Amino acid sequence: MFQADFYLILKWWFLFFGIGLVFLPFTISLFKNFIDKGYIFSKVFATIIISYIVFILGILHIALFSNPTIFSVIFISIVFNLFFFKKGFLLNLKQNWIIFLLEEVIFFIGILFLSYVRSHAPDIHGLEKFMDFGFVNSILRADYFPPKDMWFTPFSINYYYFGHLMTAVLTKISMISSSITYNLMLSSLFAFTFTCSFSIGANLIYFLLNSKSKITDIKNNKSVDQISKHFGFWNYELKILAGGFLTGFLVSLSGNFQVIYSFFKNFSSENPLPFWNLIFSLTTFPNNYWYPNATRFIHNTIHEFPLYSFVVSDLHGHVLDIPVILLIIAILLSIISKSENLNSKQIRKSNNQSYKRFDILNFENWSLFRNSKLEIRILLLGFLLAVAYMTNAWDGLIYFLLTIFVFFSYLFKTDSNLDWKNSLYVILKNIFIIGIAFFIFTLPFNLYFKPFASGIGIICSPEFLINKQKLGPFLFEADHCLKSPWWQILILHGFFYFWVISFLTFLLSKTRIRNSLITIKKILPVDKYVLLLILVSTILVIIPEFFYIKDIYPAHYRANTMFKLTYQEFIMLSISSGYIIIRLLNKLRLKNWKLIILAFFGLISLTLVFTYPFFSIGSYYNNLNISYGLSGTKYLEKLHPGDYKAINWINENIKGQPVILEAQSDSYTDYARISSNTGLPTVLGWTVHEWLWRGSYDIPSPRINEIEILYNTQETAVAKKTIDKYNISYIYIGGLENQKYPNLSEDKFKILGKIIYSNNNVRIYKTN
Repeated sequence: MFQADFYLILKWWFLFFGIGLVFLPFTISLFKNFIDKGYIFSKVFATIIISYIVFILGILHIALFSNPTIFSVIFISIVFNLFFFKKGFLLNLKQNWIIFLLEEVIFFIGILFLSYVRSHAPDIHGLEKFMDFGFVNSILRADYFPPKDMWFTPFSINYYYFGHLMTAVLTKISMISSSITYNLMLSSLFAFTFTCSFSIGANLIYFLLNSKSKITDIKNNKSVDQISKHFGFWNYELKILAGGFLTGFLVSLSGNFQVIYSFFKNFSSENPLPFWNLIFSLTTFPNNYWYPNATRFIHNTIHEFPLYSFVVSDLHGHVLDIPVILLIIAILLSIISKSENLNSKQIRKSNNQSYKRFDILNFENWSLFRNSKLEIRILLLGFLLAVAYMTNAWDGLIYFLLTIFVFFSYLFKTDSNLDWKNSLYVILKNIFIIGIAFFIFTLPFNLYFKPFASGIGIICSPEFLINKQKLGPFLFEADHCLKSPWWQILILHGFFYFWVISFLTFLLSKTRIRNSLITIKKILPVDKYVLLLILVSTILVIIPEFFYIKDIYPAHYRANTMFKLTYQEFIMLSISSGYIIIRLLNKLRLKNWKLIILAFFGLISLTLVFTYPFFSIGSYYNNLNISYGLSGTKYLEKLHPGDYKAINWINENIKGQPVILEAQSDSYTDYARISSNTGLPTVLGWTVHEWLWRGSYDIPSPRINEIEILYNTQETAVAKKTIDKYNISYIYIGGLENQKYPNLSEDKFKILGKIIYSNNNVRIYKTN
């Protein structure tokens, strides 16, 4: 079955190749100091910028959400890139084609790999796949934005849907069914996660080696071969590739130390004990290990990571946002490495030269305007942070914090001639500009979005404050004193902090005390950046132990807070660990017994985290025994054959977004399958989700009774009133409707409309 879909995979990859090529001149201009010129990020830029322009055109009702609109945007993008950024483009292609080809091959293999894996369980069914699929289908049916909530007519989606919009844009121009592009998008996200991480990891090592060899001003037209140098027992290029591949594997294909429980008997996921209190056993390995435990280890919390997301395959905002946040991390790396590598001679030279169009952000000579040209990187960061927010709101705030730290890190540069007052002014000014850009770019989204959070809760509030309930944004709730045991934190984050502590020890070994002043010699720009990633990540680990963002879940009150924060911690510390490992290996010598011991324990730790894919992929995908292809709705043909035929008929024959009535029930059930699989809005879908998105159960709950009355009542006037209230155009009656409403009365629908579709136990009525 998988072979039959290979053409679609090839077509999907070629779409990314084409739009990436459009934005490659811009990307090369932006990442001049990267060894790969940021090649892979051109695809990310293309997806984001095309989607955002289409979004703005739709939300302002300037242009329909259609292929002519999207292709017009692509054509304008081609003209823009060739006009502004064509200089040196062909030369870069000629000199860097090998590494471009390498990243393209890695990207294609990434798509192919996860497509193959997904083909063994492609169903868009279970967990929250209905929600994600419904968002994409609703957007695909929209003429303008904001898109309609398929589960709560007549309102718009109150969720971070920009990633789903990007999926819909790609689906539309690929002209492939959304039931297949759902899985292809997941495959693309995996490919982006690996390849973008590869680029970041490779460039971290590239900047490390250049700093160490005092290569601080490599011209853009030099190839890898021209700057090749040898260090230690392995060569320059091999170290860069090793850093890239190790980082790619850590971010996209690793787990955590919780997998150690596979070596122990009598493990209880409900009441976990420290593994040293259990019975070690290799004879029964893997001891019935269940891979989701690695993401639900701490009681009533969630602490997922990218591989788990790719395995269970919900197309959520935190997954859709991975390429965006990796792009932000890459841009910040480009900025800090460029600014730190400028020597004083270069600074004086740059001050005497005219400003080049869209040149890289120069921390040494910051000014908002140079020859009336706005510094593009400042605006670009504001834009990307806005996109991250619209895709997964927490990420926009997290990486805004990292951006602030990167900017302020400039004040800690060891430069006796540093003008602190002026530098601080410029830093604050540029942060302010990013904030304004963030506000402007998110405004079209925020006009129709209401945040879910209702306050900031305090873990273990003092008793004297509990009676106050709320003080400003802070909540003081009783019986909210769940904290993570130290040993569980150690197991979940131990892999990363093993390398973090090793790195800090390595840096401190360079500490010298002179005249009562502590100085660290040879701390490099990339070291500083990795330390910032570690700092922000550590803050994200600490926050859920003291605070939580209040939502509707009573017992799991800090679950979402820990989930969204530690997900990004995992990504940033994976990148940091990839760099640290190569950084330390670069110092490895056979006579250095300390580093040899470190390498030994490091190898064990790497082996542990890289066993997780074998448990998770093997378990979820039945050891990859049978391939079913990439159609995510094919399962309906066996599970609900009548619904399967009806859904296909609806998608072929009903245009636009008229309201369809279907049975309603709890979240995570098979109910709401018609609206999810077609994108047609219904009166009410999954209750808990609408409760979360609307902020109160009082908003969706009245509709439950109204839907039941509408199906069961024999009074035509009563049914007519509800139909008019919600502007219902179609009534769906299938197996789940008869199961949910055993007293269903169908005669009134024959009076209020007519049957337009019928098969087996399914009938669809069109109202008059």
